[in-house]
Amino acid sequence: MAAGTSRRLYLDWLRGAAVLIMIEAHLLDAWTATAYRGERAYSLAMLVGGLGAPLFLFLAGVSVALSAAARTRRGLAAPDARRAIVRRGFQIFGLAFLFRAQACLLGWSSLWDLFKVDILNIMGLAIAAAGTLWRVGRSVRTRAIVFGCVAAAVAFATPLVREAPIEALPDPVEAYLRPVGSLANFVLFPWAGFLFAGGLAGVILESVPAGRDRSAVTRIGLAGLMVAMIAYACSYLPSPYPTSRFWSTSPAYFFLQTGILAAAILAAYAWGTRDPSGERWSPLRQLGRTSLFIYWIHVEMLYGLISRPLHASLSTREALVAFLFFSAFMLLCSAAKEHVVKRWRGSAIAPLARAARQG
Repeated sequence: MAAGTSRRLYLDWLRGAAVLIMIEAHLLDAWTATAYRGERAYSLAMLVGGLGAPLFLFLAGVSVALSAAARTRRGLAAPDARRAIVRRGFQIFGLAFLFRAQACLLGWSSLWDLFKVDILNIMGLAIAAAGTLWRVGRSVRTRAIVFGCVAAAVAFATPLVREAPIEALPDPVEAYLRPVGSLANFVLFPWAGFLFAGGLAGVILESVPAGRDRSAVTRIGLAGLMVAMIAYACSYLPSPYPTSRFWSTSPAYFFLQTGILAAAILAAYAWGTRDPSGERWSPLRQLGRTSLFIYWIHVEMLYGLISRPLHASLSTREALVAFLFFSAFMLLCSAAKEHVVKRWRGSAIAPLARAARQG
């Protein structure tokens, strides 16, 4: 916890780690030549990169529970807190279409790409749903049960949804449930489950007094390790589903990832104890505070026209070196963004403060 605030700095640190993982996955995917994609180094890097999106969704779920609880502590009625969370979810859902519109404009792509389902679409809808379910639970125990059950239900339903006879749905609608050609990079099943799993962790965190996270974080981390080990063992058992693919639809893989994400909170907390006051500048916390901004600008830089000469042109080693330089550039962009925002807010507030003093 930062001194004098309720912000959990270790979550910013972990969100910053997710930003780096995201950049690594996207840069290698966009800039590595096809001839090098069979290398072990590339496969391992992309395996690590696969944790970026689940981690973002998981931390978004944590934020849902923490934000709702913080609003009620400040005196806001629970229904109003729920509405604020739901409204935020739909704001992110709207930003997803603005992001796709920007990509269409800058990349001169088809308007059909506006209907692509990406992580912001899934995150926005899942946040809105999680906000509603937070209000359904009237206690910490009930909310934890609700979020946990929904996360598990999404995981176990994923193989069934992938094979369900829902072809009659319009493609832009079906793409929210399962992959449809090039329309869906992410789908609700199983990706929304990570957000609800994060909501469960967030409920546990908000149940402890401010500044006393150690016991809650320890429980979350140890439970995550146990879930990951059980899921790993279950992955070797025969699947009860007629069709299930471990890397995309298997509940065992979902719970394995979820367990790793929960354990990552404990690791981030342990690392954060080196600077509990938050006085030292941290590049990861810097990136974590501006994660949406970095997501917004880096995708076009890596996949768009601006970097077309680099697309599918580097070896794995060259791409990893490029990742280091590009990450440093993103860190500079993050710091510049915060600096501009602070100056703009200062210039906007200063006249009001002078008027108040004169009045």
